[in-house]
This record gives sequence, C-alpha cells and structure tokens, in this order.
Amino acid sequence: MRRAGVLAAAVVAVAVASAAPSSGFVTGAARPPQPSVARTGGTVVGTGTPASCTSRAVVRAVARGGVITFDCGPQPVTIEMKRTAKVVNTSASVVLDGGGLVTLSGGGERRILYMNTCDRAQVWTTSHCNDQAEPRLVVRRIRLADGDATGETTDGGGGGAIFVRGGRLKIIDSQFVGNRCDRTGPDLGGGAVRVLDQYADRAVVVRRSTFTGGRCSNGAALSSIGVSWRISGSTFTDNRAIGRGANPQRTGTPGGGSGGAIYLDGDAIHLRVQDSTITGNHAREGGGAIFFVSNDRTGTLTIDGSQLADNPSEGFETLPGIFFLGASRTITDSTVR
Repeated sequence: MRRAGVLAAAVVAVAVASAAPSSGFVTGAARPPQPSVARTGGTVVGTGTPASCTSRAVVRAVARGGVITFDCGPQPVTIEMKRTAKVVNTSASVVLDGGGLVTLSGGGERRILYMNTCDRAQVWTTSHCNDQAEPRLVVRRIRLADGDATGETTDGGGGGAIFVRGGRLKIIDSQFVGNRCDRTGPDLGGGAVRVLDQYADRAVVVRRSTFTGGRCSNGAALSSIGVSWRISGSTFTDNRAIGRGANPQRTGTPGGGSGGAIYLDGDAIHLRVQDSTITGNHAREGGGAIFFVSNDRTGTLTIDGSQLADNPSEGFETLPGIFFLGASRTITDSTVR
C-alpha cells in the first residue's frame, strides 16, 4: 500500500442497525446423503467412523479434485492436519464440503488449505497463471480452526487457514476459528484467508460464514492484494491486526497492524459487505474493522444492512473502525460506530 499520509480520525453517525446473521454451520445435524464417487467424480473421505477420516485422506482428496465429502460418523469430528492440503492446478474444481460436521485443524502448526496457480510444484497450466479461470475452489459447510501460516514465504505468506492465488474462490456456510499468520510485516495478512489474483478480477464470494479469533500482522480474518470481495450474511468477531508500524512501515518498526478483520489493498478493487456483523475487532494501526486502500483511487466500498461496532483503531481511521482511501464509499441501512 502506497499511502500518501495518515488521515485524521473522523466521527460519523450512520443509520439503522441490523441483526447479527447465523453462521450457517450446524453441529450435530444429520449428515446429508454421501454422493457416490463414480457418480460425482469426487471423493468421500472416511468409511463411517471418526478414525477413518484422516489428514492423509484429506490431502489426497484435495489433490485429486472434484467434490469432496465426508463419512466420519453421525457426530461432529475434528481432523488434525499433519500436512497442508494442496490443490493441483489441473483440477477444474475442488469442492470441500464438510456437511456441517467436520473441522479441519492446523493444530496451531500449519496452514490448512493451499491453492496457487503460479506454483510450478502444483502444476503450471498456462502462461498467464495469475489470471486463469481454473481451478475453482469452493469451501462449504466446514470449520477451519487453528491454522497457522507463520513463516510461510511463498508469494508473501499469510493465509493461516486458506491461501489462494489465481483461479476462483468461494466460501459458503463455514466457520474460521483461531487462525494465525505472521505477527509483523507491512503488507502481509490473512489470519484466516489470504487471496492474490482472481480470474478476470472477479470477486471472492463469502456467504453466511463466521470469522473469530484471528491474529495476524494485518487482516486478521481476510486479506488480499488486488482482489475484490462480496461478503453477505457473515460475522467477524475478535480478530486482531497485531503488527506495528503500518504500511509503508515507520522507521524502526516491522510494519503492519491494519485491518482488524478485513484488509484490502490494490487498485480497481471493490468491497461489498451486506447483511453482516463486524464487532469487537481491533487494529493496532488503522481500520479496526476494515482497512481499504485503492492506490489509484478507483476502488469502492459498499456497506448495506450491516452492523459495525466497537472496532477500535489505535492509529488512524476515516470512519469509526474503517480506514478508506478510494473513489467512493456508500453506507445504507447500517450502523457504523
């Protein structure tokens, strides 16, 4: 982020509060019918017991691609990942569907899920790896917890639960809890999710999902460079940007500390937050809820039917809990305080 200067805090009173949405993640619910491998071209992880649902099986299923479902028994189950599950770029799509019962845990030691169309180790399929339509990654009805990308350096690191570069990403009815990435760095982020590049500059879609307890230098829930987002029916709580020194970092500091929940940097980027709740997040520098910088001032921020409250910014903000630098911001039927 090439920020020309720090703007002074401004206090703005904005309209009507909306109720906090449900996360959509149903623990203890009856499992949906598991699809046949032959019929869907996908994979079922497990054979009906918790013990049959292993990290190795998840890693292999993600590498194979297609629709991935789970048969781990009727109760909620946690699978501790011994390795990061990595998408192979020859897959047209990967749909990871936990059925509302499955948690994938990084155990506080590793990133959980990785897709990178510019990583030759995952097969380089085009000469324009940063702008290709596939793979399409969909994460739905699953809980991703205790992922940690600390020390990861590929494409700048970040993304404690999920790292994506290229292709397309969609997150539906999922929970992200206690994910981490490096504690300092001026433009590093994504305690839960880090995204670089999306096909044809299309937006990442997040629906009916929750992000809680993330910690990272910037963007303790979501972080991206040059990427737009459409977020609806989702909740962000207790995420903290813990870096120090902002971006570009002040002399004598390691940098970071912006975007307690959400951190967006780039040029023609657009963020839409609809029917969502962002409360109790914190930034050591700017934007306790949202940090948004469009370097060429063409980006837009839209907040509709949402509640943003109690998201302190220790350093700077343009609205309560928001640091915005772009073309326009539109706030309707929402509370921002």
